[in-house]
Amino acid sequence: MPTPPPADVIEPHDTHEIETRAEFDRHLATGSLAGFTVQGLRLDVDPVPDLTRTDVADTLFVGCRFANREIGADLVRRGANVVPPFSKLPYPTQPARLYTAEDLAAGFAEAGFAGMYDTRVYEHFRAHGGALPDVREALGQRLHDHGVDNALADATRAWLAAHGPQSVVGVMGGHAVPRGSAAYRMAAVLGWELARADRLVVTGGGPGVMEAANLGAFLAAWPAEELTAAIDLLATAPDFTDHDRYTAAALAVRERYAPGPTLPAQRPAAAGTEWARSGGLAIPTWLYGHEPANLFAGRIAKYFSNAIREDTILRLARGGIVFAPGRAGTVQEVFQAATKTYYGTDGASGAYVFLDRAYWTTELPVESLLRPLLAASHFGDLSATVHLTDDVREAVRVLTATA
Repeated sequence: MPTPPPADVIEPHDTHEIETRAEFDRHLATGSLAGFTVQGLRLDVDPVPDLTRTDVADTLFVGCRFANREIGADLVRRGANVVPPFSKLPYPTQPARLYTAEDLAAGFAEAGFAGMYDTRVYEHFRAHGGALPDVREALGQRLHDHGVDNALADATRAWLAAHGPQSVVGVMGGHAVPRGSAAYRMAAVLGWELARADRLVVTGGGPGVMEAANLGAFLAAWPAEELTAAIDLLATAPDFTDHDRYTAAALAVRERYAPGPTLPAQRPAAAGTEWARSGGLAIPTWLYGHEPANLFAGRIAKYFSNAIREDTILRLARGGIVFAPGRAGTVQEVFQAATKTYYGTDGASGAYVFLDRAYWTTELPVESLLRPLLAASHFGDLSATVHLTDDVREAVRVLTATA
């Protein structure tokens, strides 16, 4: 029987990384960048740094732009390693931060859905092999996804330090659930309640249940009647296949409610975690780029690799996972999560909460397989972690019973 990996294999490591120009300038002033990794910086804009007298032994420059090629060549001659940004890519090969809704929607006002950054990257992804890219494209995508990995670790570090891993709750469910439906409203109330209870809501970043949960977290500081009003506004464009109207409605809600009031914290909020309490986290993929972006998350870790993205969601959600009704993708996530729990891959897991008892016991009876599976875990009988309910507030009580 497999055993959990050693803790040092799965825990984030401290690294010598420079990700902002201010950080770079501080280290540059010391005369040495030796051993550091410099990621995705524009070193070709004023003030252009003078690197000629700087110690760059074993420095790695990834995705940085220099004023001319000779600078990069000189760095290599003096012991640095330089991985330049790939030309003609519509995305950064080493993003220094997570995406925001504004990043993904950039261009919509001028050219509609087809002109959005998110759509342009997806069309590029399709044109270069999709899930089976050519070698050059594959390298660019892998570098991008590593940058997202790194930015995600940076973005969540302060939250986890202040609240602990059991404060992160995943919400899974069908992408095709229309805005305004009973299932959509239930997921939105769930996200609203969880954010108000100081939980970081994490979704797969798609439409349907995922958008609803991030919407609820986005409006957590507003009263419940405003959440209802926002859903009613979104319901005027319920179908995600109607890309332009669907996206326009989301942006209209963002404009109406952002920045909004401040949500009172149950615990002192760590600096840099405001986004977590105003929309939570979404982790989508361009593999499903035909679906409009979920624009209600506070931060968006968008990947090219769907496999990395799915594992990342489940690794983070140590405070439990809610499964709203869904089909094959959601069922896959149920048992992918169960594998991690069974083997203790990422440490202790939270509750498995299934919304809609009839759906999960009759239409897709996963409970009948999941309970005996978890009961046989070599960490003991974990079948009690499975909960079925039709009541959102009961779900929230289960998920917030422990920190």
